[in-house]
Amino acid sequence: MENELIEEILLILDDKLSKAVSVLEEDYSAVRAGRANPHILDKVQVDYYGAMTPVTQMANVSVQEGRCLVISPWDVSALKGIEKAIQISNIGITPTNDGKVIRLVFPELTEERRRDLVKQIKKMGEDTKVAQRNVRRDAMDGLKKLKNDKTISEDEYSAGEKEVEKLVSDAVGRVESLVAAKEKEIMTI
Repeated sequence: MENELIEEILLILDDKLSKAVSVLEEDYSAVRAGRANPHILDKVQVDYYGAMTPVTQMANVSVQEGRCLVISPWDVSALKGIEKAIQISNIGITPTNDGKVIRLVFPELTEERRRDLVKQIKKMGEDTKVAQRNVRRDAMDGLKKLKNDKTISEDEYSAGEKEVEKLVSDAVGRVESLVAAKEKEIMTI
């Protein structure tokens, strides 16, 4: 594209589409798939000396035997606080505290629970696609405004339109591949 205004619209579009995919990846990392995943604790905050601190910044989190997360706090006095934060975080796993470490044992997923999780991740994927379509609409509106203001020619408009569609279809393809990969991960026993 030679026109800087169109370039700007396309850059903003690409950035927003990438952010939507990144948010979906982040959300998927927190979905429990029957295996121990340290990312499930990414949003768990502990009141540590008056400051809300992520668990991952105050403890070593490791996977043990595929189904167990072991949380070893650097400050043992924070053990109770971490345990309480995990209980109220609603991740669906009850922590066990042995005085030195906290263990989160991930139960085996039932077939019904797997199907529910697949429905949930597909809905998350659809929500991301809706967000991407909204971003596409905004970019198209920007192009139409430039065309109506006679800032760009009809040819530049149609070239910009094609580029917008290409960027959006690439982003939708990334979302669909993320959904398929997560579905495969969940359904694998």
